[in-house]
Amino acid sequence: MTVSSPSRTIRIGSRKSQLALVQTHWVQGELEKNFPDISFEVIEMSTQGDKILDVALAKIGDKGLFTKELEQGMLNQEIDLAVHSLKDLPTKLPDGLILGCVTARVNPADALVVNPKHQDKQLDTLPEGAVIGTSSLRRLAQLRHYYPHLAFKDVRGNVNTRLAKLDAGEYDAIILAVAGLERLGLSDRIHQVIPDEISLHAVGQGALGIECRQGDREILEIIKVLEDVATRDRTLAERAFLRELEGGCQVPIGVNTRIAGDNLTLIGMVASLDGKTLVKDQVTGKSSAAEALGVELAQKLRQQGAGEILAAIFAEIQR
Repeated sequence: MTVSSPSRTIRIGSRKSQLALVQTHWVQGELEKNFPDISFEVIEMSTQGDKILDVALAKIGDKGLFTKELEQGMLNQEIDLAVHSLKDLPTKLPDGLILGCVTARVNPADALVVNPKHQDKQLDTLPEGAVIGTSSLRRLAQLRHYYPHLAFKDVRGNVNTRLAKLDAGEYDAIILAVAGLERLGLSDRIHQVIPDEISLHAVGQGALGIECRQGDREILEIIKVLEDVATRDRTLAERAFLRELEGGCQVPIGVNTRIAGDNLTLIGMVASLDGKTLVKDQVTGKSSAAEALGVELAQKLRQQGAGEILAAIFAEIQR
């Protein structure tokens, strides 16, 4: 493998949030183990999504909400690669940039985190009117579908900010990603891992995506040591499904993927914001045709009304 000389420093872009930095420093550490003669430096950047905390994510629009500044840094040669939570990375990237590597996925499920007064409760035993905090329309729509007796309220801020609001009594419970809590060493706050039957996870959730400049062979060779083939195939199917539906990160689209031998199964869901309409289906095929499977499932759900559901949601969000 041809890599940089020891005098070359490779700059890794990251958001400034605690979780983003934990993830980026993990990537930095793994690259340093594999390439001890190369220097890897983390460059911190603030994104639009980090700065606007008083508006619901869906209202801001999600084209590069947590990635645009990092992408501009790569195009301007200020950084060489960027580490993202893959669920935050749009399925259509700017010209000149590619998803160069997908790391091994950790648990992609959603977690219920409760206020201490509800330690004896689960999702299905929380009292009527209990206030659940989530900034995700995907989580909101699915939970409204299965638990219409619960109340829902937007929650923004980093993980620790959200936990502080929960513990202060602003919410009875909040929904967070299992992966984020585990990476932050907060596994003890996971009260219940929400079953797939109730909440299909976000596209790419639990995996890290490393973005770089297209044609930068040196960087592509270096980051490929972190690629996990099974996760790559699973998330390629998920991202193709989302792309074909023309959905973004902030729409009620959920997925789940499994690999058995050479076969990949993709389950997908689209729901209305009120949770009353939910369409779900699945496809199975060869992992090598992951993206084609994503497209196939999207078309299958369109035939079941997914397009009309999404059109109504986009119209409501733009009001």
